[in-house]
Amino acid sequence: MSFRGIKILDQLFPNMTWAQRVVEILYEQILMHFLANSEKISQNILNRNLKDADISLVNCLYTKFCSLTSLINSKRNQRNEITKKIKSIQDKNEKNKLVEQAKEIKEEIQKMEVELVKVEEEMLMEGLKIPNDTHEEVRVGGEEVSRVVKIVGNPLGESLEPVDFSTSSRAQIDPIVRKTTKDHIEIAKKFDLIDFEAASTVTGTSWYYLRNAGALLELALIQYAMQKLIAKGYTPVITPDVVRTEFSNACGFQPRDDELSQNYFVSTDAHISPGDSASYQRTLAATAEIPLAGIYAGKILSPSQLPIRMVGFGRAFRAEAGARGQDAKGLYRVHQFSKVEIFCLTRPEESNAMLNEIVNIQEEIFRELELCFRHVRTLINFWILDMPTYELGASAYRKFDIEAWMPGRGRWGEISSASNCTDYQSRRLNIRYKPSISLQEQVGNNANNIAGQKAQQTQHTEFVHTLNGTAIAVPRMIIAILENFQRDDGKVTIPKVLRNWMCGMKEIG
Repeated sequence: MSFRGIKILDQLFPNMTWAQRVVEILYEQILMHFLANSEKISQNILNRNLKDADISLVNCLYTKFCSLTSLINSKRNQRNEITKKIKSIQDKNEKNKLVEQAKEIKEEIQKMEVELVKVEEEMLMEGLKIPNDTHEEVRVGGEEVSRVVKIVGNPLGESLEPVDFSTSSRAQIDPIVRKTTKDHIEIAKKFDLIDFEAASTVTGTSWYYLRNAGALLELALIQYAMQKLIAKGYTPVITPDVVRTEFSNACGFQPRDDELSQNYFVSTDAHISPGDSASYQRTLAATAEIPLAGIYAGKILSPSQLPIRMVGFGRAFRAEAGARGQDAKGLYRVHQFSKVEIFCLTRPEESNAMLNEIVNIQEEIFRELELCFRHVRTLINFWILDMPTYELGASAYRKFDIEAWMPGRGRWGEISSASNCTDYQSRRLNIRYKPSISLQEQVGNNANNIAGQKAQQTQHTEFVHTLNGTAIAVPRMIIAILENFQRDDGKVTIPKVLRNWMCGMKEIG
């Protein structure tokens, strides 16, 4: 069966024809898995509250594709039969009639092929919107039903009744919060750390300048996190902030809100309409996860290369900042921020262990920063959340969030997350590996060198699993530090692990 489609991916994957690319994505993932599990997938889409994904539309398009393909093949066979007759007929008039008939059929085929390409492209685009599977322990619903696994400590100093973690939810356990101290906006204004007003004039709302100790805090947080991960064997990468739109889509970055896009699109063509996002070939990266994933697009890895551990630094751009009310004020939800991102590629059977490794590193970072925080699946001194379906987006199979207490806001705020995306991204980016050949297979291959070479060439490949986690999201960490480390005298103590990069400063003020 032949597939064609969007030509830009021919450039992204020069070693594969477009037909091969779409067969990899559609035949293996959609035509087999999607069609065989339509009811389950439809429920998963509903559970995740995704508005764009529609498995019934994918199935409908596939049926239409098959029908068109069958009709085109029938017309081709019909034309071939006529061509054979033309060669054997001597009568000129009859031959001319057959030639004209063959010409008409050819024109019909050409029209149907144009329609077939449109159906193929739409089928691919709709197929790419179908989300990842969901871990069986993930609860269905919004943030309020996040599963609280464990609570140790209470930022308000109040006693809590014993909690049944098997049935507890965030909404049941959250204390009645109140603003207990100055927020980061007041502190920043007092010490000239952040300038929202100038940024609003120069760029717009939800943008900012970091100044003085505020700027040093960003640099210190980045250096601390990068060195922490490098010491643990992670490869440091400085990523490009602009990526092809196809890579952003392949990684699952689709808007969660009905009217909002998560992306800033980039073009040098002044004639493109601002609202015509489909015409833009590049976008500002929403996270370093996207360019990190793209490094291995279209590649087949050897078992010895896995797992791959990377720590990337880049700017993250989010166009939907400020869309969620007063809770987003100040640095909490902004259009641009610096972020240190963890990204890993593993064999499928290793991804759960890698997710635990990422979470353990995140725990270590925030312990060393001396923050009171809660998050998913930890054992000591934290509140633990297992994020529900509405919070998974399209790509995550399971997601753990870490939240720090922000006393100026009088509530918890997300400072980090870790996700196992299984093979969702690797299928769309065609990142594979060759599983190790067993000893028995090696013996058999060595017995016949020619057969061994052939087996090596045709050896089965599998998709890797990809995982990501936030090491440091700078603005949220600055909020947590300013609000948690302010003292009675109004000054702010700088966490000890950051002081090496603070030009000798131990406090702000």
